[in-house]
Amino acid sequence: MTTPDSATSPQPATTAAAPAPATGPGRLGSLGPLGLVLAGGISVQFGGALAVTLMPRAGALGVVALRLLVAAVVLLLVCRPRLRGHSRTDWGTVVVFGITMAAMNGLFYQAVARIPLGPAVTLEVLGPLALSVLASRRAINVVWAALALAGVFLLGGGDFSGLDPVGAAFALGAGAMWAAYIIFSARTGRRFPQADGLALAMAVGAVLFLPLGIAESGAKLADPVTLGLGAAVALLSSVLPYTLELLALRRMPASTFAILMSLEPAIAATAGFLLLDQTLTTPQAAAIALVIAASMGAVRTQVGRGRTKGLEGAGLEG
Repeated sequence: MTTPDSATSPQPATTAAAPAPATGPGRLGSLGPLGLVLAGGISVQFGGALAVTLMPRAGALGVVALRLLVAAVVLLLVCRPRLRGHSRTDWGTVVVFGITMAAMNGLFYQAVARIPLGPAVTLEVLGPLALSVLASRRAINVVWAALALAGVFLLGGGDFSGLDPVGAAFALGAGAMWAAYIIFSARTGRRFPQADGLALAMAVGAVLFLPLGIAESGAKLADPVTLGLGAAVALLSSVLPYTLELLALRRMPASTFAILMSLEPAIAATAGFLLLDQTLTTPQAAAIALVIAASMGAVRTQVGRGRTKGLEGAGLEG
């Protein structure tokens, strides 16, 4: 079994510095790893808020089925991935990545069908935070993860006892799948060019989840308004953020990426305020400041580590 350290080790500089094409994901890569993560987080959380408004029309499973199906179609048409020339290990990675995405989405939407968006994301982000601690080889990353964790619980009001226990369990399960998603997104990005692996994995997830969506929602999924909203959710919550995250994971360690995921509750709270009329309290604002401070600290640590390695390689340190 691959250990967290080996699964999330930084990639060689040659991979990150590979020339990008002038179109498609290459242009998105010019945002830089932090910009990619932030843009992806904003997109996915506003897409999640839109999905909450769609659930009364299509149900939680129906929304997930639409999201994965539309996202798979868009990515397959845009990327047109090659089906030949890949090893059995490559295909195994893609299949597991697809299963992970389907499970993560299914569990999360079951959670937000029972508990508010902010607490759901707050509980879900514990998965990436746990990954960051397990995968990190530096004590300072544990400090940033602890600071982010404090902000996460403060954002949840410091007390989750009033939440529906089933909804909370679904959110925690989604968090575990989110941690797995980070690992397999990084592996898929290493094995497939551009977003080809993501497109194939999304197709796997869509095929697995579509029967569940049809069983729950049936003909409701064919309603034009439902299809339109579902397409918007797919673009905001799957196509754009997953592409951005895959590119980011090619340029930063998964442990650092996992800590940056602590920004998600803050973004979710903002999306809930703007789209779902959910207000922010003073403790919640303080929590947002904590998770942002933790994320900034994680980024500064990674940048400093990269500069130190560069000095060592040039024989200039000391």
